Amino acid sequence: MTTLDGRPVEILLVEDNEGDVRLTREALREGHFCNRLSVVGDGVHALDFLYRRPPYQEAPRPDLILLDLNLPRIDGREVLAEIKSDPSLRRIPVVVLTTSRAEEDLVRTYDLHANCFITKPVDFDQFIQVVKNIENFWFTIVVLPP
Repeated sequence: MTTLDGRPVEILLVEDNEGDVRLTREALREGHFCNRLSVVGDGVHALDFLYRRPPYQEAPRPDLILLDLNLPRIDGREVLAEIKSDPSLRRIPVVVLTTSRAEEDLVRTYDLHANCFITKPVDFDQFIQVVKNIENFWFTIVVLPP
């Protein structure tokens, strides 16, 4: 399945843990949607990707961003704040996908207008299922802005 306009679903994963990147790729490969996953490993590259700064001049606009909080260089909270303060980016749904269980992170990310906060399961099968559920929810149930 593709988006309504027939193109693959564009997902930006902002994640510095290679194991979580591999698991996310696997889950999305098993999903129901034709998707193109772009991965960046820190907050600086995330913002460069979104603003199409070198080397990302040809980067697609994501339909969904999966954002870890604990990133090198610029953390996920700062990336989220930048995304949601920019009129050209703020409508892109941002799913915070993190190991944090801290209430202050939960509250802070919602204060910064995250679309949802999900704590990464440590179990392999549960992690795969969570990513599949994210994909299903955001591309089957939710109506996204153009």
